Amino acid sequence: MSDNTIKILEPGQLKQVFIHNLNRLYFSKCYLNKNLDHIISLASFSNLKLAINEFWGDVKKQIIRMDEVYSYMGEIPSDKNCNPIKAIIKDQFCLDEKQAITVFSDLDIIMYIQLLEHVNITSCRMLMMVAKLLKYDKVNQLLTECMDESTDNDRLFMIISKEYLSED
Repeated sequence: MSDNTIKILEPGQLKQVFIHNLNRLYFSKCYLNKNLDHIISLASFSNLKLAINEFWGDVKKQIIRMDEVYSYMGEIPSDKNCNPIKAIIKDQFCLDEKQAITVFSDLDIIMYIQLLEHVNITSCRMLMMVAKLLKYDKVNQLLTECMDESTDNDRLFMIISKEYLSED
């Protein structure tokens, strides 16, 4: 007979869950940071390039904040189990494939970045829940700032996509 009862995690286990998921988010942002210059070069619309640059600045700030979280928790980032999220980032929606119409490429870039921001928002929410359980108020605040930036970036890229898709 299987036990379908959810077991409450102890603080040590909660911290492991937190670090495991923080690592995934951290290394995805680090990989993205190394590759955004290339993504900017693929964009054709100047407003999209500006938006990606703004997004890139936020990625850098989020990495710095996550470094603070690791320091606060006395942990060192580990790339050990980050393959699922890195696979999404490395795939890049096949952005390097030439499209017949440049708008297709630009819209692919927008969808790609929004997908990543939605992963970031979801990850931050879960990490904030765990940080709250662990009573890591400073960590919760740093993650809130990361999530707020990601939410703002999602809105920014929605506005940019409307420039392509308006009925004018």
